[in-house]
Amino acid sequence: MADASNIAGSTTPGSTTAGSIEVGTAGAGAQLAGPGTGRAEVRQPIDARVAVEPSYDVADFPVPTGREEDWRFTPLHRLAGLHDGTAAATATGEDKVELSLPDGVTAETVGRDDERLGRAGKPVDRVAAQAYSAFEQALVVTVPKETVLTEPVRVDVQAAGGTRFAHVVIDVKPFAEAVVVLNHTGSGTRAANVELLVGDGAKLTFVSVQDWERDAVHVAQQTALVGRDASFKSVVVTFGGDLVRIHPRVTYAATGGEAELFGLYFADAGQHLEHRLQIDHDTPHCRSNVVYKGALQGSEAHAVWVGDVLIRAAAEGTDTYEHNRNLVLTDGARVDSIPNLEIETGEIVGAGHASATGRFDDEQLFYLQARGIPEEEARRLVVRGFFAELVQQIGVAEIHDQLMEKIEAELEANVA
Repeated sequence: MADASNIAGSTTPGSTTAGSIEVGTAGAGAQLAGPGTGRAEVRQPIDARVAVEPSYDVADFPVPTGREEDWRFTPLHRLAGLHDGTAAATATGEDKVELSLPDGVTAETVGRDDERLGRAGKPVDRVAAQAYSAFEQALVVTVPKETVLTEPVRVDVQAAGGTRFAHVVIDVKPFAEAVVVLNHTGSGTRAANVELLVGDGAKLTFVSVQDWERDAVHVAQQTALVGRDASFKSVVVTFGGDLVRIHPRVTYAATGGEAELFGLYFADAGQHLEHRLQIDHDTPHCRSNVVYKGALQGSEAHAVWVGDVLIRAAAEGTDTYEHNRNLVLTDGARVDSIPNLEIETGEIVGAGHASATGRFDDEQLFYLQARGIPEEEARRLVVRGFFAELVQQIGVAEIHDQLMEKIEAELEANVA
């Protein structure tokens, strides 16, 4: 049964923490409203909120107006024309892409007709469709069957300004094990699709880092297809950019698949950082777990987290949970956190979600200060501890240290 008690959390001024659970067949049943309301209200299920079916064709998606559920939190005027077709790829200048490939791993640039493109899933909104229709060549990274990598695959993208449309495929063959890091730096406007193919029995940890310059715009759909008894771990880390909107999606190709989605983000004054997740449990006996954490500081810092989990009627034996926590460091910041859970079968192992947004825990600060730690350092320690749990999930010491250094730099610059 769904754990309705997990629709819980706290809110701070300028934040929204809400959630919904629907149990029953799609389009029927009552859902619990947001935390602390004590009311039941009829809400549309997840599928009903998607006005257009996934498609490769931009023309199949109307230009968003901001009134749609999928776009209502996104400041469209800051998308640099990615949503309405006015953004065109820049003819001059090239992004710098550096690859670090362990032995056995291959990388190739392919044309639009390569049969591996589109296997993970179709674009689900207009920007993703625009990116799919506009890229000229795609990067395909392949980890061979039964290859167990002892060092990560790295794809470092340094944008050189202008507008770019990109497509990346990470193909991990059956029974292989790999960590793949996709790191974004530089400046410009970028729309991309990332496909993650996890073969039967394979294990993939995918780390996506958005460390853009302050003026960058980045919109990406990251679609994973998880094979039989395969394990997929996604770690999304977002620090930079003016507007960043990441859309991780997971579907299952066969039974026994596991997906863990972790994320951390740190929004400064004026930044808009948006993460929209969807996990489609359409296959029996699969598992998913989602934990995202964010910190915000500064006037008009805005974070949006939307987590949609759908358990279809055929997905008996599903076990899923999603959790979002946000730490608001100053006045003037805003968080919108919305977990959604739709269940079409009662034959599941478990399902639940939680969301919480709040300020520093006064008791934690008092505990540290009572032991002689100055207030400023105590605040930094609390934020470090808040994020450290997720950074450790990557499992690669080098990347762990780099991200903790970045968090430390954010704290040095921002936490007063």
